[in-house]
Amino acid sequence: MEGSACAPSELTREEERLLIRDITVAAEANSKEGDTFYLINYRWWQHWLDYVNHDMTSNTNNVAGSYGSHYYESACSSSPRRPPPIDNSDLIYDAASEVSNVEMELHDTLVEGRDYILLPQEVWEKLYGWYGGGPMLPRKAISSGLSQTDLAIEVYPLRLQLLLDPKGEQAIVRISKKEKVRELHRKACEVFDLILDQVSIWDYYGRKKHALMDDMEKTLDDANIQMDQDILVEILGNGNGNTFGGGSSPGQENGSIEKDPASVVAEPCKSSLSVAEGLSASKNASRSCSSEFSQSQILASPSSDLDNLQVTNSINTRGASVGLTGLLNLGNTCFMNSAIQCLVHTPEFARYFREDYHQEINWQNPLGMVGELALAFGELLRKLWAPGRTPVSPRPFKTKLARFAPQFSGYNQHDSQELLAFLLDGLHEDLNRVKHKPYIKSKDADGRPDEEVADEYWANHIARNDSIIVDVCQGQYKSTLVCPVCGKVSVTFDPFMYLSLPIQSASSRTITVMIFTSDGSALPTPCTVSVPKQGRCKDLIQALSNACSLKSWEKLVLAEIRGHMIHQFLDDPLVLLSTIKDDDHLAAYKLPNLARSTGFLQLVHRQEELVPGNSSNSVVWKPFGTPLMSSISQEEISTRGDLHDTVQAIVHKMLNPMQRSEDLQASSLSNSSNFAVTHTSQDINTSEACKDSSDDNVTDNKSHGVKTTGFKIFLQLDDDNACIDLSIDEEKTMELPLTSSFLLFINWSQNDLERYNTKYLENLPEVFKHTPAPKRSRGEPLSLYACLDAFLREEPLVPEDMWYCPRCKEQRQASKKLDLWRLPEVLVIHLKRFSFSRSTKHKLETFVNFPIHDFDLTNYVANKNSSQRQLYELYALSNHYGNMASGHYTAHIKMQLVDENRWYNFDDSHISAINEEEVKSNAAYVLFYRRVKGEGATTSNGAHSYATYNHNPSRR
Repeated sequence: MEGSACAPSELTREEERLLIRDITVAAEANSKEGDTFYLINYRWWQHWLDYVNHDMTSNTNNVAGSYGSHYYESACSSSPRRPPPIDNSDLIYDAASEVSNVEMELHDTLVEGRDYILLPQEVWEKLYGWYGGGPMLPRKAISSGLSQTDLAIEVYPLRLQLLLDPKGEQAIVRISKKEKVRELHRKACEVFDLILDQVSIWDYYGRKKHALMDDMEKTLDDANIQMDQDILVEILGNGNGNTFGGGSSPGQENGSIEKDPASVVAEPCKSSLSVAEGLSASKNASRSCSSEFSQSQILASPSSDLDNLQVTNSINTRGASVGLTGLLNLGNTCFMNSAIQCLVHTPEFARYFREDYHQEINWQNPLGMVGELALAFGELLRKLWAPGRTPVSPRPFKTKLARFAPQFSGYNQHDSQELLAFLLDGLHEDLNRVKHKPYIKSKDADGRPDEEVADEYWANHIARNDSIIVDVCQGQYKSTLVCPVCGKVSVTFDPFMYLSLPIQSASSRTITVMIFTSDGSALPTPCTVSVPKQGRCKDLIQALSNACSLKSWEKLVLAEIRGHMIHQFLDDPLVLLSTIKDDDHLAAYKLPNLARSTGFLQLVHRQEELVPGNSSNSVVWKPFGTPLMSSISQEEISTRGDLHDTVQAIVHKMLNPMQRSEDLQASSLSNSSNFAVTHTSQDINTSEACKDSSDDNVTDNKSHGVKTTGFKIFLQLDDDNACIDLSIDEEKTMELPLTSSFLLFINWSQNDLERYNTKYLENLPEVFKHTPAPKRSRGEPLSLYACLDAFLREEPLVPEDMWYCPRCKEQRQASKKLDLWRLPEVLVIHLKRFSFSRSTKHKLETFVNFPIHDFDLTNYVANKNSSQRQLYELYALSNHYGNMASGHYTAHIKMQLVDENRWYNFDDSHISAINEEEVKSNAAYVLFYRRVKGEGATTSNGAHSYATYNHNPSRR
C-alpha cells in the first residue's frame, strides 16, 4: 500500500545523510538471519544521494556503508531538489494477477545496482517516514552456504503452483526456500480452504508424484523444491488414501500429465530470477525467456515439428546424429548449457563417463559431493550422447548443482567460467582416487635444479589429487617471487586447472600510484589499477579507493610529485586522465575526512648536499624522497611551539614503519639527534628550498628558547621562500597562513638518515613503465599470444596478495613471474572479459585473434627437457553475447559425424552447422584446446570418431 506524501523533514540534508549513514553502519554490524530488507527504486535512491551530498568536496567517501559507496555518482551540476515520494511502481508488474493469493510480483529481470538497491529495515523506515510513497517491498535475509554467518537477501522467493486433486483447482503461492514443509502445507490448506489433517502434499516435478512431503520439519531448500515447481495438494479420501482411481489425475497417462494450455495460469513470460547472491540479488539477466510450460509444449509436439523447432535444416547428419543433442533452457540456464556442452564434448570425458566410472567415485571425500555431482553429470552426459536429437532437460543435474553450489540455484544468469571452475573442481573431488590424503610439507627450492623441484611438487600433488580431471585438465606452472627489499628469490611449482588471461583493452590503461598513510599504520605501497583510457580523475580515485580498501571515514588526496615536492593536487574529479603522462609520478595520501577547519601539512624532506665551489665547498639543503601529507586542526595551533610539537609527533608517527630494526626499541624523541645549524644563509640554495634562517650556534639558540630535540622544522610563509624556524621563540604567537595547505621543510641529520630506511620515500614509481611489445603481437590487433604474454609477464603483487619474505620476516609486495612448466592434455583458457568493482561493471568487447589450428606453446614452456613441439587444436569454446545487464551464452563444438568433420553452434536446444570462419568473434569467452600428438594425429571418442586434426605448420 502506498503511503501518502509526508510533510517535509525538519532535518537538513546534511543531518539526513549523517543519520542514514549511522543507521546503516549499525544495521550492517548487527545483520542476522530473519532481518527484513526493503527494495527501493534505484533512480529515487540516486536522487536522494545527489540531494544530501550536494556541495560536498569528495563524492567517494561520504555515503554510508556498502550501500552508498556502491552507488554514489552525482552528475548534478546544480543544486538538486528534495526528492518526491518514493516510487517503486517500476519494480512490479502493472497488471493485477489473474490468480488469487499472489502478492505483488517483481519484474523478473531486475538487477541490483541498476533497477533497485536493498536497504535495512531501519533505513527504509526513516526514508519512508520522511518521504512516504511505496509500495513497500520487504524481503528477508536468509543463510546462504554452510555458514550461518553468510547471509543473502531472498529477493525472489520460490513461486510454486499448487494443483488441487481431485477438483483440478490451481493457485500460485510465494514462499521462502528456507520455510519448512509445515508452512507450505499450511498455506496450501489456507488457499483451498481445507483441513490440515485431510491433506497431503507431493513434490510433483514433471507432473509425477516424485516424493511425498511428509517431513514437516524439513526446509523446502533441503527438499529440493525449485522455482516454478508444481506441488500436488491431495485430499485424502476413500480406501487407498486418495481419490485417484489408479493414482492418476484426469488427463494423466502412464504416470505423467500433459499441461493443457487453457488451464495454465496466465502470467507474463518470466525467467524466474530467484537466487540471492550475498547482498546482491543478481549479476545480470539473460535475454532468454523460456518457461517450462513452453518447453513441455515443444516436447509434446510431433517429431516432424520438433525437428523444425529444435535443429535447423542446415544440419546434414549423414548417419546417426550422436552428440548433436541440445539442452533445454530452464530459464536463464544458457550459461550452464554452454559450459556443459563444452565438457561433454571433451573426448576424454565423453569416453570416461560412457564407460563404468562408478568404481572410481570417492564416496567418503569430505571435500566432494558424496559422488552425487559425478553421478548427475555422468547421467546427463550419457543422455546427450544417446542416439536421437530430442533435446534433454538438465533439470535433475541443476537440482544437484543447486544443492552443492547455492550460488547457482534459482534462475539468475551466471558466469559460464565460474560454473566450469566449480564443475571441474567438484568432479575431481567426487572422482579422486586418493581415499586418504597424506599431509605433505613442501620444501623450498634452496638452489636445487628446477626439474628436481618441479617433479617433487608434482609428485606431492598427485599423492593427494588423482582423478580423470587431473589426468586431462591439470598442468603446472613455475612461480618466481622476488623480494623487493632483500632480493630473496622463492620458486614454487603450482598446479593449474585453467589459465585466466587478461585482455589488454585499448579502451583502458594501467596507472601505478604510491599509497601513503597518515597514521603510520603501513609502509608506502605501490598500487596499480586499471582505469578507462578516456576516464576522469574521479575514476582513478574510485579505483584506488577500492584497491586500498578505503574506510568510510577516510579520503584519498591525489598529487603529482616533481622535484621531490608536490607539484599539483589532482583534486578536480572532472580532469581527464589523458593529462596524466606515463612518466609522471603520483602519490595518494590516505587522510581522515575531518571537519572543514582542518588544514593539511605538506612535509618536504631535505638533506645536506655538498656543492663544489671554486675556493671552498658549500653545503646546501636539497629536497629528497617523496613528501608526506597529514591533516591538522588549525584551532589547536596558537604558538610556534604548538605547531613544532604537533609536527614532530606527526612526522615520527608516519616514519615509524620505516624505522630500522635496531632502532625499533628506541624512543622516537629522546634518542633523536640534536642538530645545530652552523651554516650561513648564503650557503642555502634558495631555488631548491627556502633558506635556513638561523646562523647562531647552539648556545645562542638556547638563549633564544630553541628546541633541541627531533627534526629541524621550517614553515614556509609565502611563495618567496620566506621561512621561519619553528624551534626558535616557541612561545611566540603565530597566525597560520589563510590557506588550507601548509608547506613545511623537515631537515634530516646524518643520524636520522641512518635510523630510517628512506628508500620507501625515494622509490616513487612512474605511472606506467613501458616494456617492449611481444614480437608475436606486432601487426595484430590483439592476439591470444599477447594475452598469454601479459599473463606471464613479471609484475608486482597487488597489496592484498602481499608475500611473506622468509629472510626479511615481513610481508612484502614482491614481484611475481610465471612460466608454464607442465602442459595438460586439454588446455582451458578463460579470457577475462568481465570487470567488476564497487562502482562499475562492464564487459570488454575486444576481439582476440585466437588460433584454431596449431596453437604453439613450445616457446612458453620453461621446461626444456622435451624436444617435442607443444601444439594444440581448438575443439570447443563458450561464447557470451550481449552486455552485463542482458546476455546470452552459446557453445561452438568441433565434431565428426560419420565422415564429416565440422563445427556446430549449440544454442540451448537449437543446433546448427557453421563454417570455421564463424568460430572467431569478440564473443569468445572460454576456449578449449586439445594437444596434438604429431603429424596427422587423430583423436577419437570411444566408438564414435570425435575429430580429426590436420596438422598444418603454416597456419597460425
